[in-house]
Amino acid sequence: MTKIRFEKSFTQQEGIPEEGIQLAIKLMRSGRLHRYNLEANEESQASLLEKEFSLWQGVKYCVACASGGYAIQLALRTCGVRLGDKVLANAYTLAPVPGAIHNVGAHPIFVEIDGNYHIDLFDLEKKATSSKAKFLLLSHMRGHIANMDKITEICQKNKLTMIEDCAHTMGSKWNGIRSGNFGKVSAFSTQTYKHINSGEGGFLTTNDAELAAKAVVSSGSYMLYERHGAIPSDKVFRNIRLEAPNYSGRMDQMRASILRSQLPKLEKNIKRWNILYDTLSEKLCEIDGITIPNRSKKESYVGSSIQFKVTNLDSESIPKFVKSCLSRGVDLKWFGDKEPKAFTSRYDSWTYIKNVPVLTKTLSVLEKTIDMRIPLTFSKEDCAIIAKIIGSEISQYNLNSSSR
Repeated sequence: MTKIRFEKSFTQQEGIPEEGIQLAIKLMRSGRLHRYNLEANEESQASLLEKEFSLWQGVKYCVACASGGYAIQLALRTCGVRLGDKVLANAYTLAPVPGAIHNVGAHPIFVEIDGNYHIDLFDLEKKATSSKAKFLLLSHMRGHIANMDKITEICQKNKLTMIEDCAHTMGSKWNGIRSGNFGKVSAFSTQTYKHINSGEGGFLTTNDAELAAKAVVSSGSYMLYERHGAIPSDKVFRNIRLEAPNYSGRMDQMRASILRSQLPKLEKNIKRWNILYDTLSEKLCEIDGITIPNRSKKESYVGSSIQFKVTNLDSESIPKFVKSCLSRGVDLKWFGDKEPKAFTSRYDSWTYIKNVPVLTKTLSVLEKTIDMRIPLTFSKEDCAIIAKIIGSEISQYNLNSSSR
C-alpha cells in the first residue's frame, strides 16, 4: 500500500501584504532607504513602525534594530553588562543568545530547564546565589512562557536585572501581561520564521527613559535621535548623546515598511496559528509514545511551532524516525542531537564557552525532544495529515520496542 506523503514546504511563509509591497516599491524608486535620509518634514517608516509597535506592545519606548540578535546585544549593553560579567541564561535556547552574551564580553551561566521547556526555577535561584550574577537573559524558547510571577519574585529577591528574549513570543501573554513587559528591557525578532517577517530585523523595548536613550544612540542615530518614533524627551539625551557609543545596528526603511503592513494583521494571525497548533497538539496527544508539554492556564501562547517528546525512542532510533518522517514530507528537528544541524544546537556544542558543567536535567529533556515549525501556509487538514504521518512512523518503533 502506498504511504501518504505531505507535499507542502515547512519553510514557506505567507507573502508580504500588498500595501507593504507597494510601499517598498515606492521607497526603492525614491532611493531613500536609510532611515535618516528624509525629505523636509518627512517621518521615516522606521520611526512610524517604532510608534506603532510601542503602542501595540504597551510600552513607552521602542528601537527598531537590524536583527533580533543585535537587539539582545544592545539590551545587554544598555543594562550595564560589561566585560567579564556573568549572565544567567536558559540552557535551552538558540545560538544567537549566548552569542550576544559573548559579544559584549560577558560569560553565560546556563540554567537547567524543566520538563515543560521552562527555565528551572529551583536551579535559577540556586545559581543566582552561587554565581553572584546580576543579570538574567530569559529566553521564552519556542514560545513557552515560564511562571513569570515566580521569576519576577526571584529576580527581585536576588537583585537580578531581567532582560527578556521574546523572539518566539511576540503577542504571547502571561496572566494578561504581554511577554516582554516583565523585564527591564526586551528584545524581539522579525527574522523570516518569526511572527512578523522582514527577513532580518528586531525591536528593543523598555519603559526606562535613560536606557531607551542609550539604545537609540547606540543603535547608530548619530545626533539624529529625534528622528526616532518612540523616545524620551530631549532632556534625557543631553549627556547620553555624547557618552553612548555608536554600534550601528539600526533598521532600514525597507524592512520597516514591510513590517508596518504586517503588524495590524498580527492579532488575527495569532488566532490562526493557535488553531493549527491546537489541532496538531490534540492529534499528537492521541499517539502512543508522544507527549506534549503542559501549558499553564495563565499562559496565552502563539503556536507558530510545536515541541513534543518521543518517550519510547532511544537516541539511536530518533534520527531514523526523523529521517523516515522527512521521506514522507514531514520536516522535524531533534534537539537532542550532539551534532548541530541547521538552526538547531545544544548548549554543549558552543565550545567557545569554557567550563560549562554537564546539565543532566536539560540533556534528559532534550534527548527526547522533537521540534516542528507550523507556518500559516498550512491548514487544519494539513495538520491532520502531518499527525497521521508522524503516528504511522512512530508506531513502527513502538512495535519494535514492545517486541524486545
